[in-house]
Amino acid sequence: MKLLDKVRTPQNKFPTEKQIFITVGIFLLGIGLGTFSKYLDHQQAYLPSFLMMIDTSIDLHNFLGRFSPWIFIAVCISVYSQSAVKAAVDVFIFFVGMVSSYYLYSNFIAGFFPKSYAMIWIAFTVLSPFLAYLCWYAKGNGWIACIISACIIGTLFNTAFSYGFFYFSVRYWLEVIVLLLMIVILHRKSKEMFVMLGIGIVFAVITNILFPFKIW
Repeated sequence: MKLLDKVRTPQNKFPTEKQIFITVGIFLLGIGLGTFSKYLDHQQAYLPSFLMMIDTSIDLHNFLGRFSPWIFIAVCISVYSQSAVKAAVDVFIFFVGMVSSYYLYSNFIAGFFPKSYAMIWIAFTVLSPFLAYLCWYAKGNGWIACIISACIIGTLFNTAFSYGFFYFSVRYWLEVIVLLLMIVILHRKSKEMFVMLGIGIVFAVITNILFPFKIW
């Protein structure tokens, strides 16, 4: 699309062989993280001492069961890809590896298959290439890139905070850290940065009103 071409231009930084290697690596990363996430959840009472210490300190198994870390990883894969199409492919491959390994472990090792949650993640996996395609342009120039970045920030704002007319609280401190890291990754020039954050908060509030029942 000509409009999006003005926002960000694809970069051919790596040869095809290296791009395939990167995609395979991302798929294996998805498998590894999906398996590790379910392992923490399933074996949380029997973890090795080092993992037990980390999990007890920051509640890692519950954190990996939320949406924000996976949104963060997906956006990182997307914006650092060499093109929007490559972003769509790699993010989809990542979620295929992560979701399949997580629920295969759940079904065949943990002996439990949460069908409703699995359907949510499968739907998210199907949508992921389309979202990743758009997210790639967040690191581009102009108002379209700023709006896309703001929507990402707004989404993570809603995962990090719970709020209403008379209250505001942190859902989970690790999700606040994820939000701050994403702001750093999607940083823009000072004036655009304020616009991005402002639009992001407005987007967060609107989606919070329209979708009061959260899946994260």
